[in-house]
Amino acid sequence: MENAAADDSYDVIVVGSGAGLVGALASAARGLKTLVIEKTEFVGGTTAYSGSGLWLPGNAAERRGGVDSGPDAARPYLDEIIGDDAPVALREAFLRVGEPMIDELETHEWLGEFFWQGVPDYFEKATGALAGGRTIFPQPLERAALGDLEPMVRRPQWAERSGADPGETMTGGQALIARLLLAFTATGNGTVRTNTALTRLLVEDGQVVGVEATSDGGPITLRARRGVLLAAGGYERNLELRQKYQPEVAGEWSQGAPGNMGDALLAGMEIGAATALLDEAWFAPGLVVPNERPVFYTSVWSGIWVNHAGERFMNERLPYDRSGHEILKEQRSSGGAAIPTHWVFDQRQVDNERAFASPPVAPQSTTWLDVDKFLAAGVFKKADTLEELAEVIGVPAGALVKSVEQFNEYARAGKDEAFGRGEAPWDKIIVPMCGSHEDGANPCLGVIDKGPFYAAQIVLSDLGTKGGLQTDENSRVLREDGSVIAGLYASGNTMAPMTGRIYPGAGGPVGSSMVFSYLAALDMAAAEA
Repeated sequence: MENAAADDSYDVIVVGSGAGLVGALASAARGLKTLVIEKTEFVGGTTAYSGSGLWLPGNAAERRGGVDSGPDAARPYLDEIIGDDAPVALREAFLRVGEPMIDELETHEWLGEFFWQGVPDYFEKATGALAGGRTIFPQPLERAALGDLEPMVRRPQWAERSGADPGETMTGGQALIARLLLAFTATGNGTVRTNTALTRLLVEDGQVVGVEATSDGGPITLRARRGVLLAAGGYERNLELRQKYQPEVAGEWSQGAPGNMGDALLAGMEIGAATALLDEAWFAPGLVVPNERPVFYTSVWSGIWVNHAGERFMNERLPYDRSGHEILKEQRSSGGAAIPTHWVFDQRQVDNERAFASPPVAPQSTTWLDVDKFLAAGVFKKADTLEELAEVIGVPAGALVKSVEQFNEYARAGKDEAFGRGEAPWDKIIVPMCGSHEDGANPCLGVIDKGPFYAAQIVLSDLGTKGGLQTDENSRVLREDGSVIAGLYASGNTMAPMTGRIYPGAGGPVGSSMVFSYLAALDMAAAEA
């Protein structure tokens, strides 16, 4: 898209081009002249890497899929799992607005109908949890539909990392971003400016009236009559901030998009915005692979995870954020000795060509694993016996053998007495993808006794940080005293999340980011210029 002219004036400026595009679209569709500025050369942010699931209780897409679960059914679930970690007003706004937002999006030609695909809620024992979940998805999109806009859209992470051709059909988060971009430009009121980085917020008489930024190597000033929406992701790539707020986590392990240095967060803090939950992230296990960042990984088909003492400490099939928090808890309780966690498995895992697939998204999971390459790089270890493997990875041999033998007893009996693996709906989601185990009654438990034996490294990765600027139910940014900073809004990972410290279900980050971007647009559209 042709860049906006420098030193120009708009009704709305959106900083960031991920799920915040929903706010941009809603503003432009209401006749507001809207500018999106993006720090990098690509539109999409971390949302483009995602599976594009949207956790949104109660909407037309769910009803078309046979799910009848509106706000009243989801409220007890959120109340129970979030508790006091986030204001009740935020989740009430989320529950109220999700359905009309989807209704509006589906009226746009380029968005079309979303569809439900039964991904279980992540806290299966909480009141109101659904085994089929509340997650909806956008339709795939042929790449050619983008025309000249196609080079602007960030590639899926696997394609970006490998340089591989992403194919003619866009799916997941890339399809969502592409559809939002097409709908936004079709309004005639929207402009995108890439390679434009926020440097500070422009404040006059206590109100945010625009932004100062750098573009093409020089400073520019862009004014906004109605407001500025900060939707630029978290600070996961900023090693200094991570060391300050999350010292147990290495920033180089993150799955967040390049450029997510916390610029919008820092700009808000600079003018007095309150913050919350800066020690939190959308955690996930990361499988260490040769020569690049760890790969997002969850729901192992076979094997167990053990700590530095050679002991199993969790259900290895937990939803990724819960799994990440278990690793973090173990890291803290062990005095920093739990990372990396050792994933111990046998030859069956290697022989099953589907066994390294990892829901919810693993587009090339059946072909990317080269065991010899992993061994040569030292990220996989291999030994003929468990005792030898224990020596190689530096854990007590007796403890590792005991852990495996105990797990094998559980597998043969069909019940994980220690951690309940294979009992929750999410645990079972990998069975259709990778197949069942035949050693016992539980398809999620497989005996580990076919040598040689292997150990992989699991670190604490994330899909982005989640702490940010505190807002009210209209996405307006607040000061420490609770007053509103006029003209400033936040959503996504720039905003302190309405979900608090938890991850309710697949698409929680993207779904909530869309809703609060939409709420910001509604408020700006209703405001006087």
